[in-house]
Amino acid sequence: MELVPSHRVASIGAYAFAAVDEKVAELKARGITPIDFGVGDYQDPTPRLIRQACKKAIDQHATDGYPSYIGSLPYREAIAAWLKRRFGVSLDPKTQITSTIGSKEGIFNFAEAFVNPGEYVICPSPGYPPYKRGTLFAEGVAYFVAVTHKNKCKYDFKKIPPEVAERARIMWVTTPSSPLGYVAELDFLKAAYEFCQQHDIILASDEAYSELYFKDPPHSALEVAAQNNFDGVVQFHSLSKRSIMTGWRVGWVAGDKRAIDAFKKVKTNIDSGTPNFIQDAAIAALADEKHVQKLRSMVKRKRNIICTALRKAGLKNCKNPAGLYLWQKAPEGMRGEEFATLLIEKCHVVTTPGEWLSDEVDGENPGAGHVRFAFVPPMAEVQQAAERIAQLKL
Repeated sequence: MELVPSHRVASIGAYAFAAVDEKVAELKARGITPIDFGVGDYQDPTPRLIRQACKKAIDQHATDGYPSYIGSLPYREAIAAWLKRRFGVSLDPKTQITSTIGSKEGIFNFAEAFVNPGEYVICPSPGYPPYKRGTLFAEGVAYFVAVTHKNKCKYDFKKIPPEVAERARIMWVTTPSSPLGYVAELDFLKAAYEFCQQHDIILASDEAYSELYFKDPPHSALEVAAQNNFDGVVQFHSLSKRSIMTGWRVGWVAGDKRAIDAFKKVKTNIDSGTPNFIQDAAIAALADEKHVQKLRSMVKRKRNIICTALRKAGLKNCKNPAGLYLWQKAPEGMRGEEFATLLIEKCHVVTTPGEWLSDEVDGENPGAGHVRFAFVPPMAEVQQAAERIAQLKL
C-alpha cells in the first residue's frame, strides 16, 4: 500500500537540531569524538538539590497515577511566587498559570488554541523552530520579522503589512532573543504590547532564557500588562535553561486567564501532564537562586573563552549580551553551512548553521553567513575547542 504523509508533514523539512544530531553521529561513526556546541542541551549535571528533591518525591508520589493536566497546585503556586519575586507581577496560580512539558510542547501547541487556517502568526527569524512549525500544524501562515545584530532584535512594527496585522492571531517575541542574545528593553515590550492591543493579537513572550543574563536582569512582557490583568499577554517559561533541566521537560505558560483557559483545552486532549515527582523537583529549583547564579557565571566564562578564540582566529566580535548562544558571523563571503563544515573538519567542533534556524524575509535569509554556538559542553572541552579555533587563520 502507499503511505502518504499529511500535507502538514510533507510541507516541513528536517528539524534543525535533529540534523545537528545526525552530524554528531556521523563524526562518531568515523571515530571522531566531536565537541558539540550544536544543540542547546547542557552536558553538565542537573544541580544536586534538584536531583535530591526528585528522589524524595518519587517515593512520596508512588501511588499517584496520572498527574494533573495543568500542573499540581503547589507547582503553580511556586511559579506564581517566583514570578512575583523576579518580575514583581501577581498572578492567580489557579487560573492564570498552567504547566507545560517544557517550553517546546507549549509553544508548538499554543497555535492550536487560537489560529484558524490562513491566519497569521508573526515570528522572529532566526528563531525557535516551533514558532513556525506549530503555526503550520494549525494550518496558519508564519510571517517572519528579521532579527539581526544591526537591529538588536527590535521589530519595526511599521513594516508589518496591514493585511498581516489584521489577520494575525499571535505575535512571538523572545527575551533574551535566541540565538542572538539581545535583551528586550521595556520600551520595546510596551511598543509590542500596544501594537498587539491595536490589532487584537496575542503577545506571546518566550522567556526561557531570562535567567541567563550577564548584566541587568531582563524584563518580562507580563510587566507591561500587569495593571490590565495581563490582557492579551502570555509568558512561556521553562526550567530547562535556568536550572539545567533540559531532559526533565517541565515549564509553564502564565498570563491572560482567557488564553490559559483555551490552552488548557488543547493540553487535556494532547498529553497527560508532567509527573508529580518532576514538578516537586521544579518547586525545589524555583526556590533556589544560588545554582542559577553559579550557572550564569559558568556560561559567561564559556562565552568569553570562545569569543576570545574566535577573535584570535580573525573573526568579528559578536559576543552575546545574554542567553546561552553565540550568533557568530562567518568569515567574509562564507555561508554559515560552509563555516560550520570548516569547524567540524578542522577543529572537530559542531555548531548549527544560521541558515538552518532562519526563514527568508524580503527575499533574504537573515541567518545566512552565521553559525550558532551553544555554550553547553563541559568547561574542559570548551577550553580544548578554543585552543583549536584560535589556531585557524580566517
